[in-house]
Amino acid sequence: MIRMLLRVLGPRYSRPMQRTLALMTTTAVVEGLSYALLAPVLRALLGGTPERAWPWLAAFGAALAAYAVLRYLSDLSGFRVGTALLRGVYHRLGDHLARLPLGWYGSARVGEVSVLAGPGVLQAMSVIAHLLAPFVSAAVTPLTIVAVILALDWQLGLAALTAVPVVAVIQILTGRSTAAEDEERATRDREATARVVEYLQAQPVLRAGGRTAERFRLLDDALQQVQRASRRSTLSALPGVLGLTLTVQAVFTAVLALGAYQALGGNVGAAELLTILVLAARCADPLLSLADLSGKLRAARGELSRLEAVLSTEPLPQIPGTAQQSGHALDVEAVTFRHDGHTVFDDLSLSVPEGQRLAVVGPSGAGKSTLLQLLARFYDVDAGTVRVGGADVRAIGPEALMAQFAIVFQDVYLFDGTIEDNVRLGRPDATAAEVREAAAAARLDEVVERLPDGWATDVGEGGARLSGGERQRVSIARALLKDAPIVLLDEVTSALDPVNEAAVHAGIERLMAGRTVVMVAHRLRTVRHADRIVFLDAGRIVEEGTHDELLGLGRRYADFWNLSQATTATTGISEPTEGAGGRRRLRSGADAGERGGAAVDAEASA
Repeated sequence: MIRMLLRVLGPRYSRPMQRTLALMTTTAVVEGLSYALLAPVLRALLGGTPERAWPWLAAFGAALAAYAVLRYLSDLSGFRVGTALLRGVYHRLGDHLARLPLGWYGSARVGEVSVLAGPGVLQAMSVIAHLLAPFVSAAVTPLTIVAVILALDWQLGLAALTAVPVVAVIQILTGRSTAAEDEERATRDREATARVVEYLQAQPVLRAGGRTAERFRLLDDALQQVQRASRRSTLSALPGVLGLTLTVQAVFTAVLALGAYQALGGNVGAAELLTILVLAARCADPLLSLADLSGKLRAARGELSRLEAVLSTEPLPQIPGTAQQSGHALDVEAVTFRHDGHTVFDDLSLSVPEGQRLAVVGPSGAGKSTLLQLLARFYDVDAGTVRVGGADVRAIGPEALMAQFAIVFQDVYLFDGTIEDNVRLGRPDATAAEVREAAAAARLDEVVERLPDGWATDVGEGGARLSGGERQRVSIARALLKDAPIVLLDEVTSALDPVNEAAVHAGIERLMAGRTVVMVAHRLRTVRHADRIVFLDAGRIVEEGTHDELLGLGRRYADFWNLSQATTATTGISEPTEGAGGRRRLRSGADAGERGGAAVDAEASA
């Protein structure tokens, strides 16, 4: 447990912990040794010269005072170091998470890390402030007392010593028997938390479909699983608690009986016997507290192991040396990439000259979004090379690499803050005029004008107080403000209503102007003006060319195009309009359009 804690803290933060541990151990030893002075005190008081007890009483008082000071200092050090290390661990965890590949952050992973970074770290670090001192005292003080008893009477000392291996075996067996149950309980807790969040987020769709009762049964089942897991965890720890209690009581009774026998036989004096009985009673209390401490330590150990697993995750390696870039062209050379045991790409090659637009189309699951993630190095390829400006992305520092990309995804995440705060994430040092210019280019100014608080509007966690179209405009404004030379677009208009789509298209056109662009879209009319189009299927390029060339081939792309046109004709959705008329349409139908976008986003997320 302590070794794991030191590993989690790391070399930088483990030294204060080691000093605190040494101080707590010294305190426990001094406490045990101070009881040894009871023997000469009682010997003098029960003998014929009670006045000789004063020096020993003074020594005993000095020892207790020293113990009190050490205990105060060790407890104070535990709280101070625990608070400092809590901050240090948060910094270490944050720094490590910032260096992990972005592809590591799946939906389940984000929830796990958010729980770990909240109550998980607090519970793990509470060991230092609240559990470490009692645990050291419960382990070291009895051992010191047993050594004192051995010095007073070796037979009684051996009798007390028999408790040590028995208690150690009970603790080890209890830890092993409860490990699986504790892990299952933690898993059930996470699943129940996810069900609660799911139930709350899905309320609009569930109520619209009349499925509220069914969803409640799923949540109820998850909570019942938590209850069963908690019961099994408690029952699995019960034999250890009973075994520890019986062992301590049995050994104490044996010492008491053996001491009485020794006293009746004249082999041990009354003062020594009373001292040994006091020491045995004092030894029993911390041993009995081990049962309660062990349960708390096991819970903290579970959080520590999960924290250690995250901290031991290796970040993406970087090729040593300085990368020499020339321009902002993109090249994918003979790339093979596997994810979750599935081969996504096998010997894939393509290039995007600087300043040109490449559109990637194809069926779902073809690897389109994965291609964008490899370009931005969310993952490392298994074979081949991804180059930016002629340099291997593995030889470019993470910050330098990401500075060259402006990425707009379909699922936009906004931080809990104002609209202006979220736009400024693209370039925090931008002036107010630059922020307003980017907002105007993204048509975000229209949204800001009709909101009561304007730029100071709080978007809520994840941007929940804005519709899908409004969130997309914030994302585009953020990308425009960043002014990166390479733009990656992933299905940015697939879930928008026509009004928002027109506004987003206008912002996207401004964003793509003069930049190297790779775009993924299901609505093929958004890619018809690309310099080149590749049709991706099962991780391979099956067609490549311009829009007119691919239509002339009459193959896969042409089929997709014809299907897209047929869907447009059926739904009555026309091409987005530009110009003053388009802007008048946006203004007159803004509220209805945004409400429609919000409804679509709510159903899509559910």
